[in-house]
Amino acid sequence: MGETRRELWPRGGRRESVEQRADRMWVDLVQEMRVALTGVQILFGFLLTVVFTSRFPDLSATDRTIYVTTVLLGSASTGALIGPVAFHRLVSGRRIKPQAVRWASRLTMVGLVLLLCTLTSALLLVLRVAMHDGLVPVLVGIILFWYVLCWFLLPLWARGRYTRAETDDRDVSAPRS
Repeated sequence: MGETRRELWPRGGRRESVEQRADRMWVDLVQEMRVALTGVQILFGFLLTVVFTSRFPDLSATDRTIYVTTVLLGSASTGALIGPVAFHRLVSGRRIKPQAVRWASRLTMVGLVLLLCTLTSALLLVLRVAMHDGLVPVLVGIILFWYVLCWFLLPLWARGRYTRAETDDRDVSAPRS
C-alpha cells in the first residue's frame, strides 16, 4: 500500500490508485471515441463517393474547393480519432498509462475540433448546392454555434459550475454533505 491517501481518495471521491484511475479514464475515453469515430467514418465514406457522382463535374470551382477542404478535414479528423488506439497499442505494457490517457485525450479533442470543422464544411457544401441562396452562411453559422454550444460551451460551463475549486483544502477523508 505504497500510495498516499490523496492517491487513494482524490477530491472526486473515488477510492482508486493512479493506475486504477488511468484504467477507468481509458475505458471512458474509448467509449466516447466509439461514438465520434463511427460518425466521422460514415461521413468520410460518403464524402469519398461524391467525386464519382454525375453531378460532381457541374460543381463550381468554389464548391470543389469546399469539397476538397471537407475531405481533407474528414481525413484529418479520422486520423486524430484513430490516433489514441495506435498510441495505446505502441505504449501498452510500458507502465505509462496515465500519460497515455492524457495524450489520447488530447488527440480526441483535436479530432472533435476537426470533426466540427468537417461537419460545418460539409453542411456548407450541401446547402450551397441545394439552395443557391444567401441564407446559406446564416444557416451554417447557426449550426456551427449549436455544435460549439453542445460540444464545448455547455460542458465547460458545467465543469466550472459543478467542479470544486482546486484550492479547496478540506480533508479528503471527511464525509460529503
